[in-house]
Amino acid sequence: MLRFVLMLALVLGVSAAPAQDRAVIEAEFQVWLQDAVWPQAKATGVSKATFAAAFADVSLNWKLTGLVFPGMAAQPPKDESQAEFRAPEKYFAANAMAGTAAIGRPLAAQHAATLAQIEAETGVPGRIVLAIWARESGYGRVPITYDAFQVLGTRAYASRGQYLTDELVAALKIAENGQVPVSAMKSSWAGALGQPQFMPASFLAYGADGDGDGRADIWGSDADTMASIANFLSVHDWVPGRDWGFEVRVPETISCALEGQGQGRSIADWADMGVSRFSGRAFPEHEAQGQGFLMMPAGRHGPAFIVTPNFFVLKRYNRSDLYALYVGNLGDRIQYGMGGFATPWDQMSTISRADIAAIQRGLEVRGYDVGGVDGLPGAKTRRAIGLWQQATGRAASCFPQIWMKAALDG
Repeated sequence: MLRFVLMLALVLGVSAAPAQDRAVIEAEFQVWLQDAVWPQAKATGVSKATFAAAFADVSLNWKLTGLVFPGMAAQPPKDESQAEFRAPEKYFAANAMAGTAAIGRPLAAQHAATLAQIEAETGVPGRIVLAIWARESGYGRVPITYDAFQVLGTRAYASRGQYLTDELVAALKIAENGQVPVSAMKSSWAGALGQPQFMPASFLAYGADGDGDGRADIWGSDADTMASIANFLSVHDWVPGRDWGFEVRVPETISCALEGQGQGRSIADWADMGVSRFSGRAFPEHEAQGQGFLMMPAGRHGPAFIVTPNFFVLKRYNRSDLYALYVGNLGDRIQYGMGGFATPWDQMSTISRADIAAIQRGLEVRGYDVGGVDGLPGAKTRRAIGLWQQATGRAASCFPQIWMKAALDG
C-alpha cells in the first residue's frame, strides 16, 4: 500500500560517505529522535518506556533506497522501479496471475465463513479482499522482516518531512496501545506494516478485529488482515452490490479522450453509444442505470474497461490504475475462474519517466490539464494526449510515446 503513497519516484542513491561522516550523521539522528520526535510522541500519550524500547539499539539503515541525509549530496534521479510504473504487459504476467489465483481459490474456501461475515458487515466481496491480500503480501506468505521503527526513523530523518515523522509517531502509538509488541512491529522497506501493508496511521484508522480476540493483529491473524482490508474499502465508500468494472470493446467512433473519472455517464448510455462487453452478454441489469467510466490504461494500445465508482475506491488503496485493474481481475479469477483480458497489451518501446514528464510539460504549455508533471501516464495525461492528437489532426491513441517529446518541444 505504501509503495505508492510514499511516491519513491525519484530513487536517490545514498552518496558514498566516509565512516567518520556516517558516525556524525548517526549521532545527529539520535539527537533528532530526542529533540524532535520524542516531544511529539509524548504529546500523543506515548510513554518514555515505549519510546526507549522502540529505539533501543536502533541506528540508521543505510541500505534503504531514496535516502538523502542532511549534509550529503543526492545522486542524480533514477527512474522508478516500482511495479505499478512498469509496462502493463509485465504487470499482468499471465503465469504469475494464474498461479496467484490458483492459490487464492482454496483460501476462499478455507476462509469462506470469515469472508461472508466481512461482506455482510462491510459490503466488500471476499474476492476483492483476497486479491488485495495477495497483491500486498502474497496472502501473508511474503516475509515482512524490517524493523518498522528503524525504517520509519531512517526515512523520516532523511526527508525531514512531517508526513513520515507523523507516521513514526503513529507507530509509537500502536506500540503504546499494546496492539502489538515493539519487537513484532515489522514493516516493508518503505515502512508499511503487516500483511495488508498499512502505514501506521492507516492501521490506527482502519485496523479491524476479525477473529474476535479484541485487537487488530495484521501481522499474525488472517482474519484481522482480511477484516482490516475490507474496513478500509468500506470507509472509503465501497458501494455494496456493484461490481468493479467490465472489459469492453470501444468503437473507433468513441474517442479515448472520453476516459476518466470526470466523464462518467450511465452504463446504459455507454451501451447505447456502442460500447459492449467482450463476453457478448449485456451489462447486468442492476448496473445499467449506475454511473460508469471509460478506463483505457494504455490508451488504444491495450484493453478498455467500463468501471464503476468501486474502481476508484480500489485506487484509494493504491493510486495506480494498473493496481486497481489487477485487484479486480485477480478477484474475478479467484471467484469465477476467469482468465486474462481479451485484448492484449501492445508491446511498446520503453519510455522513461523523464520523457513522460517532458511530454506533460509540453502539453501544459499548450493549456492541457495533465494532472501535474510527475512522469506518470495517469488518466489526465492520457486524456490530454488524446485531445492534443485530435486537435492536431492525428489519430488519438491517448498514451505517451517517445515521438511526442519532439513534437511537443517548443
